[in-house]
Amino acid sequence: MSRIGKAPIELPENVNVTINKSTVNVKGPKGELSQEINPDLTVKLEDRTLIVERPTEQKRHKAAHGLYRSLINNMVIGVEKGYQHKLELVGVGYKASVQGNLLELSLGYSHSIYLALPPEVKATAETEKGKNPVVTIEGIDKQLVGQIAAKIKSLRPVEPYKGKGVRYLGEYVRRKAGKTAAK
Repeated sequence: MSRIGKAPIELPENVNVTINKSTVNVKGPKGELSQEINPDLTVKLEDRTLIVERPTEQKRHKAAHGLYRSLINNMVIGVEKGYQHKLELVGVGYKASVQGNLLELSLGYSHSIYLALPPEVKATAETEKGKNPVVTIEGIDKQLVGQIAAKIKSLRPVEPYKGKGVRYLGEYVRRKAGKTAAK
């Protein structure tokens, strides 16, 4: 069930890991993250390699094995390189601007939408003439960056007829044919 859990996690030179009972702390050049893990599982650090082990072959242990190995691996990648999502605002008059940790979006509603971002996440908004505005969300926590990007995307989902709305940069939107004129 968990082939992912069996794979070891290679630690880069600039990343340090400390293990305290059921807590794993990862520190790197971009920041520090910690994760509580299932107390049944054990995490071992052997010369720059992390290994997650499970006690039995029960289904719940197999599932938790792969989950926590992936969470720890995401933390290692996050503190070393970081994560980012780019969102494209497609539509006439759609705009975005960032002031500190406040993201202001104009998405065709009668009012602007203000979204307060957590301090762990950094957002930038770029607008080039003749192109759609692009909002970039960056951070070290993969789950948090993805959740904020999904929240922004849900504010104006892409509609299938004209393709207007908020989408990930490069996302393909399947278009539908509109009504045909009566003869």
